[in-house]
Amino acid sequence: MDRTLIQEILEVVEQAAIASAKLTGCGLKNEADAAAVEAMRDRMGKINMRGRIVIGEGERDEAPMLYIGEEVGSGTGPGVDFAVDPCEGTNLCANSQRGSMAVLAASETGGLFNAPDFYMKKLAAPPAAKGKVDINKSATENISILSECLGIAVSDLVIVVMDRARHKDLIAEIRTTGARVQPISDGDVQAAIACGFAGTGTHCLMGIGAAPEGVISAAALRALGGHFQGQLVYDPAVAQTKEWEGLTREGNLARLAEMGISDPDKVYEANELASGENVVFAGSGITDGLLFGGVKFERDCVRTSSLVISTLDNSARFTDTVHIKPGAQSIALR
Repeated sequence: MDRTLIQEILEVVEQAAIASAKLTGCGLKNEADAAAVEAMRDRMGKINMRGRIVIGEGERDEAPMLYIGEEVGSGTGPGVDFAVDPCEGTNLCANSQRGSMAVLAASETGGLFNAPDFYMKKLAAPPAAKGKVDINKSATENISILSECLGIAVSDLVIVVMDRARHKDLIAEIRTTGARVQPISDGDVQAAIACGFAGTGTHCLMGIGAAPEGVISAAALRALGGHFQGQLVYDPAVAQTKEWEGLTREGNLARLAEMGISDPDKVYEANELASGENVVFAGSGITDGLLFGGVKFERDCVRTSSLVISTLDNSARFTDTVHIKPGAQSIALR
Protein backbone atom coordinates (compact mmCIF):
# COMPACT_ATOMS: atom_id res chain seq x y z
CA MET A 1 0.00 0.00 0.00
CA ASP A 2 1.48 3.33 -1.06
CA ARG A 3 0.30 6.78 -2.10
CA THR A 4 0.20 5.87 -5.78
CA LEU A 5 -2.14 2.98 -5.04
CA ILE A 6 -4.34 5.24 -2.90
CA GLN A 7 -4.70 7.68 -5.82
CA GLU A 8 -5.80 4.83 -8.06
CA ILE A 9 -8.27 3.63 -5.42
CA LEU A 10 -9.78 7.13 -5.46
CA GLU A 11 -10.25 6.83 -9.21
CA VAL A 12 -11.97 3.48 -8.73
CA VAL A 13 -14.76 4.98 -6.63
CA GLU A 14 -14.99 8.07 -8.85
CA GLN A 15 -15.61 5.97 -11.94
CA ALA A 16 -18.17 3.81 -10.13
CA ALA A 17 -20.01 6.91 -8.91
CA ILE A 18 -20.12 8.45 -12.39
CA ALA A 19 -21.44 5.25 -13.96
CA SER A 20 -24.17 4.87 -11.38
CA ALA A 21 -25.09 8.56 -11.36
CA LYS A 22 -26.08 8.37 -15.02
CA LEU A 23 -29.15 6.46 -13.79
CA THR A 24 -29.94 8.66 -10.79
CA GLY A 25 -33.67 9.25 -10.47
CA CYS A 26 -34.59 6.69 -13.12
CA GLY A 27 -36.05 4.16 -10.68
CA LEU A 28 -33.56 1.54 -11.85
CA LYS A 29 -31.72 0.47 -8.71
CA ASN A 30 -30.43 -2.85 -10.08
CA GLU A 31 -29.20 -1.25 -13.28
CA ALA A 32 -27.49 1.54 -11.34
CA ASP A 33 -25.75 -1.04 -9.17
CA ALA A 34 -24.67 -3.07 -12.20
CA ALA A 35 -23.23 0.02 -13.90
CA ALA A 36 -21.22 0.89 -10.79
CA VAL A 37 -19.97 -2.69 -10.45
CA GLU A 38 -18.76 -2.83 -14.04
CA ALA A 39 -17.02 0.54 -13.83
CA MET A 40 -15.36 -0.32 -10.50
CA ARG A 41 -14.11 -3.67 -11.76
CA ASP A 42 -12.82 -2.18 -15.01
CA ARG A 43 -10.76 0.49 -13.20
CA MET A 44 -9.45 -2.03 -10.67
CA GLY A 45 -8.21 -4.18 -13.54
CA LYS A 46 -5.81 -1.41 -14.57
CA ILE A 47 -4.07 -1.21 -11.19
CA ASN A 48 -0.70 -2.90 -10.70
CA MET A 49 -1.69 -5.14 -7.77
CA ARG A 50 -2.75 -8.61 -6.75
CA GLY A 51 -6.20 -7.63 -5.55
CA ARG A 52 -8.85 -9.84 -4.00
CA ILE A 53 -12.49 -9.13 -3.17
CA VAL A 54 -13.25 -10.27 0.38
CA ILE A 55 -16.60 -8.46 0.62
CA GLY A 56 -18.45 -7.84 -2.60
CA GLU A 57 -21.64 -8.44 -4.53
CA GLY A 58 -22.10 -11.97 -3.18
CA GLU A 59 -20.89 -15.48 -3.87
CA ARG A 60 -19.61 -16.33 -7.35
CA ASP A 61 -22.83 -18.06 -8.41
CA GLU A 62 -24.80 -14.95 -7.38
CA ALA A 63 -22.58 -12.25 -8.88
CA PRO A 64 -20.77 -12.26 -12.25
CA MET A 65 -18.41 -9.46 -11.16
CA LEU A 66 -16.81 -8.36 -7.88
CA TYR A 67 -17.87 -11.61 -6.28
CA ILE A 68 -16.30 -12.75 -3.02
CA GLY A 69 -12.93 -14.29 -3.78
CA GLU A 70 -12.57 -12.67 -7.21
CA GLU A 71 -9.06 -11.62 -8.14
CA VAL A 72 -8.72 -8.08 -9.48
CA GLY A 73 -5.83 -6.00 -10.75
CA SER A 74 -2.95 -6.79 -13.08
CA GLY A 75 -1.81 -9.82 -11.10
CA THR A 76 1.53 -8.26 -10.19
CA GLY A 77 2.40 -5.86 -7.39
CA PRO A 78 1.24 -5.65 -3.79
CA GLY A 79 -1.43 -7.93 -2.38
CA VAL A 80 -4.57 -5.94 -1.52
CA ASP A 81 -7.88 -7.06 -0.03
CA PHE A 82 -11.03 -5.08 -0.84
CA ALA A 83 -14.45 -4.68 0.72
CA VAL A 84 -16.61 -2.97 -1.90
CA ASP A 85 -20.08 -1.52 -2.20
CA PRO A 86 -20.13 0.00 -5.70
CA CYS A 87 -23.53 1.66 -5.18
CA GLU A 88 -24.25 2.01 -1.48
CA GLY A 89 -27.87 3.09 -1.25
CA THR A 90 -29.27 1.74 -4.52
CA ASN A 91 -32.77 2.91 -3.58
CA LEU A 92 -31.40 6.37 -2.84
CA CYS A 93 -29.76 6.48 -6.26
CA ALA A 94 -32.85 5.17 -8.04
CA ASN A 95 -35.03 7.82 -6.40
CA SER A 96 -32.46 10.65 -6.52
CA GLN A 97 -32.36 10.92 -2.74
CA ARG A 98 -29.48 12.02 -0.55
CA GLY A 99 -26.72 9.70 0.64
CA SER A 100 -25.91 7.28 -2.18
CA MET A 101 -22.20 6.74 -2.84
CA ALA A 102 -19.60 4.36 -4.27
CA VAL A 103 -17.42 3.06 -1.45
CA LEU A 104 -14.67 0.61 -0.66
CA ALA A 105 -12.17 -0.28 2.04
CA ALA A 106 -8.74 -1.68 1.28
CA SER A 107 -5.86 -3.19 3.19
CA GLU A 108 -2.98 -5.54 2.64
CA THR A 109 -3.84 -9.22 2.21
CA GLY A 110 -5.63 -10.51 5.30
CA GLY A 111 -6.28 -7.03 6.68
CA LEU A 112 -10.09 -7.01 6.42
CA PHE A 113 -12.64 -9.22 8.19
CA ASN A 114 -14.49 -11.43 5.72
CA ALA A 115 -17.93 -10.56 7.10
CA PRO A 116 -20.70 -13.01 6.26
CA ASP A 117 -23.80 -11.75 4.49
CA PHE A 118 -25.62 -11.32 7.79
CA TYR A 119 -26.90 -8.39 9.78
CA MET A 120 -24.85 -6.53 12.36
CA LYS A 121 -25.66 -4.47 15.42
CA LYS A 122 -23.53 -1.35 15.13
CA LEU A 123 -22.34 1.49 17.31
CA ALA A 124 -20.40 4.38 15.80
CA ALA A 125 -19.27 7.44 17.75
CA PRO A 126 -16.68 10.28 17.63
CA PRO A 127 -13.03 9.87 18.70
CA ALA A 128 -13.71 11.57 22.05
CA ALA A 129 -16.06 8.71 23.00
CA LYS A 130 -13.82 5.89 21.77
CA GLY A 131 -13.65 3.07 24.29
CA LYS A 132 -16.14 4.81 26.57
CA VAL A 133 -19.43 4.07 24.86
CA ASP A 134 -20.07 0.36 24.49
CA ILE A 135 -22.41 -1.71 22.33
CA ASN A 136 -23.34 -3.84 25.36
CA LYS A 137 -24.64 -0.80 27.23
CA SER A 138 -28.14 0.54 26.78
CA ALA A 139 -28.86 3.45 24.45
CA THR A 140 -29.65 5.53 27.52
CA GLU A 141 -26.25 4.83 29.08
CA ASN A 142 -24.37 5.49 25.85
CA ILE A 143 -26.17 8.77 25.24
CA SER A 144 -25.25 9.96 28.74
CA ILE A 145 -21.60 8.98 28.16
CA LEU A 146 -21.61 10.63 24.73
CA SER A 147 -22.98 13.86 26.18
CA GLU A 148 -20.23 13.94 28.79
CA CYS A 149 -17.44 13.08 26.34
CA LEU A 150 -18.48 15.69 23.79
CA GLY A 151 -19.56 18.38 26.23
CA ILE A 152 -22.90 18.60 24.43
CA ALA A 153 -26.31 18.58 26.10
CA VAL A 154 -28.28 15.38 25.58
CA SER A 155 -31.02 17.41 23.92
CA ASP A 156 -28.55 18.54 21.25
CA LEU A 157 -27.28 15.06 20.38
CA VAL A 158 -28.38 13.56 17.05
CA ILE A 159 -28.53 9.76 16.88
CA VAL A 160 -28.88 8.17 13.43
CA VAL A 161 -30.96 5.00 13.23
CA MET A 162 -32.10 3.03 10.20
CA ASP A 163 -35.86 3.45 9.74
CA ARG A 164 -36.84 -0.18 10.29
CA ALA A 165 -39.53 -1.95 12.32
CA ARG A 166 -36.83 -3.67 14.39
CA HIS A 167 -35.75 -0.28 15.76
CA LYS A 168 -39.12 0.78 17.14
CA ASP A 169 -38.08 0.23 20.77
CA LEU A 170 -34.60 1.69 20.23
CA ILE A 171 -36.01 4.88 18.75
CA ALA A 172 -38.50 5.20 21.60
CA GLU A 173 -35.69 4.78 24.18
CA ILE A 174 -33.48 7.39 22.48
CA ARG A 175 -36.30 9.90 22.46
CA THR A 176 -37.04 9.20 26.11
CA THR A 177 -33.52 10.43 26.96
CA GLY A 178 -34.26 13.74 25.24
CA ALA A 179 -31.82 13.13 22.38
CA ARG A 180 -32.87 13.59 18.79
CA VAL A 181 -33.36 10.75 16.30
CA GLN A 182 -32.49 11.07 12.64
CA PRO A 183 -34.07 8.12 10.81
CA ILE A 184 -32.50 7.11 7.49
CA SER A 185 -34.01 4.80 4.89
CA ASP A 186 -30.70 3.43 3.56
CA GLY A 187 -26.98 4.10 3.52
CA ASP A 188 -25.65 3.74 7.06
CA VAL A 189 -21.98 3.81 5.96
CA GLN A 190 -21.99 7.56 5.37
CA ALA A 191 -23.89 8.13 8.62
CA ALA A 192 -21.33 6.07 10.56
CA ILE A 193 -18.37 7.91 9.05
CA ALA A 194 -20.00 11.29 9.71
CA CYS A 195 -19.74 10.48 13.43
CA GLY A 196 -15.96 10.67 13.05
CA PHE A 197 -16.05 14.34 12.04
CA ALA A 198 -17.09 17.28 14.18
CA GLY A 199 -19.57 19.67 12.64
CA THR A 200 -21.61 17.16 10.65
CA GLY A 201 -24.53 17.32 13.06
CA THR A 202 -24.33 13.54 13.48
CA HIS A 203 -23.07 12.29 16.84
CA CYS A 204 -23.79 8.56 16.91
CA LEU A 205 -25.07 5.66 14.83
CA MET A 206 -27.03 2.94 16.60
CA GLY A 207 -28.96 -0.10 15.45
CA ILE A 208 -28.81 -3.00 13.04
CA GLY A 209 -27.65 -2.88 9.42
CA ALA A 210 -25.79 -5.07 6.96
CA ALA A 211 -22.60 -6.70 8.25
CA PRO A 212 -20.44 -6.18 5.11
CA GLU A 213 -21.07 -2.43 5.26
CA GLY A 214 -20.04 -2.60 8.90
CA VAL A 215 -16.53 -3.58 7.84
CA ILE A 216 -16.28 -0.60 5.48
CA SER A 217 -17.50 1.73 8.23
CA ALA A 218 -15.03 0.21 10.70
CA ALA A 219 -12.12 0.79 8.30
CA ALA A 220 -12.98 4.47 7.96
CA LEU A 221 -13.54 5.03 11.68
CA ARG A 222 -10.37 3.18 12.61
CA ALA A 223 -8.43 5.52 10.32
CA LEU A 224 -10.20 8.53 11.88
CA GLY A 225 -9.61 7.33 15.43
CA GLY A 226 -13.34 7.07 15.99
CA HIS A 227 -15.36 4.41 17.78
CA PHE A 228 -16.94 1.48 15.98
CA GLN A 229 -18.20 -1.83 17.30
CA GLY A 230 -20.16 -4.53 15.54
CA GLN A 231 -21.92 -7.69 16.67
CA LEU A 232 -23.42 -10.20 14.24
CA VAL A 233 -27.19 -10.70 14.32
CA TYR A 234 -28.36 -14.21 13.48
CA ASP A 235 -31.87 -14.39 14.93
CA PRO A 236 -34.59 -13.65 12.30
CA ALA A 237 -36.86 -12.44 15.12
CA VAL A 238 -34.30 -9.70 15.87
CA ALA A 239 -33.46 -8.80 12.25
CA GLN A 240 -37.14 -8.57 11.29
CA THR A 241 -36.46 -8.54 7.56
CA LYS A 242 -38.27 -10.10 4.60
CA GLU A 243 -34.99 -11.52 3.29
CA TRP A 244 -34.86 -13.85 6.28
CA GLU A 245 -38.43 -15.08 6.12
CA GLY A 246 -38.31 -18.86 6.36
CA LEU A 247 -34.87 -18.90 7.99
CA THR A 248 -34.31 -20.03 11.57
CA ARG A 249 -32.00 -18.98 14.37
CA GLU A 250 -30.53 -22.49 14.51
CA GLY A 251 -29.98 -22.57 10.75
CA ASN A 252 -28.18 -19.23 10.80
CA LEU A 253 -25.98 -20.38 13.67
CA ALA A 254 -25.06 -23.45 11.63
CA ARG A 255 -24.18 -21.23 8.66
CA LEU A 256 -21.89 -19.13 10.85
CA ALA A 257 -20.19 -22.25 12.20
CA GLU A 258 -19.55 -23.42 8.62
CA MET A 259 -17.89 -20.06 7.95
CA GLY A 260 -15.53 -20.61 10.86
CA ILE A 261 -17.20 -18.20 13.29
CA SER A 262 -17.07 -20.07 16.59
CA ASP A 263 -18.35 -17.22 18.77
CA PRO A 264 -21.44 -15.75 17.06
CA ASP A 265 -22.00 -13.27 19.90
CA LYS A 266 -18.51 -11.76 19.77
CA VAL A 267 -18.31 -7.97 19.77
CA TYR A 268 -15.86 -6.85 17.10
CA GLU A 269 -13.85 -3.67 17.55
CA ALA A 270 -12.85 -1.48 14.60
CA ASN A 271 -9.27 -2.78 14.68
CA GLU A 272 -10.56 -6.35 14.43
CA LEU A 273 -12.85 -5.70 11.48
CA ALA A 274 -10.10 -3.69 9.76
CA SER A 275 -6.93 -5.17 11.26
CA GLY A 276 -4.37 -4.42 8.55
CA GLU A 277 -1.27 -2.35 9.17
CA ASN A 278 -2.44 0.09 6.49
CA VAL A 279 -6.16 0.65 5.95
CA VAL A 280 -7.79 2.91 3.38
CA PHE A 281 -11.40 4.02 2.95
CA ALA A 282 -12.54 5.69 -0.26
CA GLY A 283 -15.98 7.02 -1.10
CA SER A 284 -17.35 9.15 -3.91
CA GLY A 285 -20.81 10.69 -3.84
CA ILE A 286 -23.42 9.52 -6.32
CA THR A 287 -26.03 11.85 -4.85
CA ASP A 288 -25.42 14.70 -2.40
CA GLY A 289 -24.90 13.56 1.18
CA LEU A 290 -23.65 14.36 4.66
CA LEU A 291 -19.97 14.31 3.75
CA PHE A 292 -19.71 15.28 0.10
CA GLY A 293 -21.69 16.18 -3.00
CA GLY A 294 -22.94 13.91 -5.72
CA VAL A 295 -21.89 13.65 -9.35
CA LYS A 296 -22.63 16.75 -11.42
CA PHE A 297 -22.89 16.47 -15.20
CA GLU A 298 -22.00 19.62 -17.13
CA ARG A 299 -21.57 20.35 -20.83
CA ASP A 300 -17.80 20.02 -20.93
CA CYS A 301 -17.03 18.07 -17.77
CA VAL A 302 -18.23 15.77 -15.02
CA ARG A 303 -17.59 16.72 -11.40
CA THR A 304 -17.12 14.30 -8.54
CA SER A 305 -16.78 14.84 -4.80
CA SER A 306 -14.92 12.24 -2.79
CA LEU A 307 -13.24 11.36 0.50
CA VAL A 308 -10.19 9.19 1.11
CA ILE A 309 -9.17 8.30 4.67
CA SER A 310 -5.87 6.51 5.21
CA THR A 311 -3.81 5.22 8.10
CA LEU A 312 -0.75 5.37 5.83
CA ASP A 313 -0.32 9.08 6.49
CA ASN A 314 -3.15 9.66 8.99
CA SER A 315 -5.10 11.82 6.59
CA ALA A 316 -8.65 12.47 5.45
CA ARG A 317 -8.66 14.07 2.00
CA PHE A 318 -11.78 15.65 0.55
CA THR A 319 -11.32 15.79 -3.20
CA ASP A 320 -13.32 17.62 -5.87
CA THR A 321 -12.36 16.40 -9.32
CA VAL A 322 -13.20 17.85 -12.72
CA HIS A 323 -13.26 15.10 -15.36
CA ILE A 324 -12.76 17.00 -18.62
CA LYS A 325 -14.63 15.77 -21.70
CA PRO A 326 -12.84 15.49 -25.07
CA GLY A 327 -13.02 18.74 -26.99
CA ALA A 328 -14.06 20.76 -23.94
CA GLN A 329 -14.18 24.50 -24.60
CA SER A 330 -15.56 25.99 -21.40
CA ILE A 331 -14.86 24.57 -17.94
CA ALA A 332 -16.34 26.56 -15.09
CA LEU A 333 -14.27 26.94 -11.94
CA ARG A 334 -17.36 26.18 -9.84
